Amino acid sequence: MAVATKTQYWNSRMNGTDPTSLSGSFNDDWTGSGGSASGDYWLATSSTTYSITPAADDNDLTLVAAFSFSDTSDIPAAGTVLMALDNGTKRVEVRSKGNGDKLDLVGASTVITRDLDITKQEDEPIDLILRLTLDSSGNGKLYTREMIYDDDANTMFYSVTGSSSSSATVSWGNTDGTVKWASVYYSKFGAFSPEELMTSDFAQDTLSRMGIAIVNQLKNSKRMYLKTQVDTDSIVYGYDLSMNRLTKMMPPVIHVVIEGIDSPSFDTLGGTKVRQEYDVRVMVTTRGTNYEDAYREGLNIIGEVFDEIYTNTGVLATTDSIISYNAELDVKIDDDDTVCTHQMVFTYQRLIDMRHR
Repeated sequence: MAVATKTQYWNSRMNGTDPTSLSGSFNDDWTGSGGSASGDYWLATSSTTYSITPAADDNDLTLVAAFSFSDTSDIPAAGTVLMALDNGTKRVEVRSKGNGDKLDLVGASTVITRDLDITKQEDEPIDLILRLTLDSSGNGKLYTREMIYDDDANTMFYSVTGSSSSSATVSWGNTDGTVKWASVYYSKFGAFSPEELMTSDFAQDTLSRMGIAIVNQLKNSKRMYLKTQVDTDSIVYGYDLSMNRLTKMMPPVIHVVIEGIDSPSFDTLGGTKVRQEYDVRVMVTTRGTNYEDAYREGLNIIGEVFDEIYTNTGVLATTDSIISYNAELDVKIDDDDTVCTHQMVFTYQRLIDMRHR
């Protein structure tokens, strides 16, 4: 999938209240019964399930849940379905293994997770967050604690092919044991990874729709230098700009970083829409046999960055627009310097719909 657009969001958001009567705009209710409020959680005992039937053309689905097995003497029995996505063709499920450590991701095959501390026995425990996705091709993925990669770039999610099905449904709950459900979010708009549709709308508008979207735009560019001279793995969001990280990357490298956010005005009474300005810095690092070569290559690359961003992003005059930019061109100061870093800062102004919160 790609980064979720402004019209792709969490169409159902439960945060510990009655799932059949949710508050807020653009918030679909669930069908089901059997649970009850317990502080800030929805406590589900045996025979508690909730479901929504997706439309026939909603074939890419995402379900995120935060929960714990709150009663160690009443853990859901092995095989109990906790989360399920079914698009009418393929089905994937998360099932209990009958213990507080691991879960099963079940489709046409079964994958066992690593230890997850579902019963919160570790020091300073927190609820488990799971993200289950199913795409139209029947590929299911399970993300734990919203992690995609570890420090060594190894994938942290699990994958299966969905089992055959003919009855579309999205469901969560437990027909056995006791589970405290903190939150359950559902999107009918796509099979989104943790960086494609974040659970916080503020984070989504900032990192995903602004930062990651620009990274993807540059990776997909057909322009000469961006396509042929810069490896797609070297176009990244600048989560880590430490020297240790930078020395591991071979130039040319492009980093995208959101430097700041400002809201000059709330455009409607009650704050249903907010005008926000984003400062996005793009850094292009090159190395040559001499500084002149590095400078010239870097200028070609950052020139294409400007052309790509200016012509393909911020082009909606009333809701999404680039309103200014600034270029900072590097020069050689150290006699031994052969690394050049040109930079640009783009300022975007966007009109943000706050009602999906």
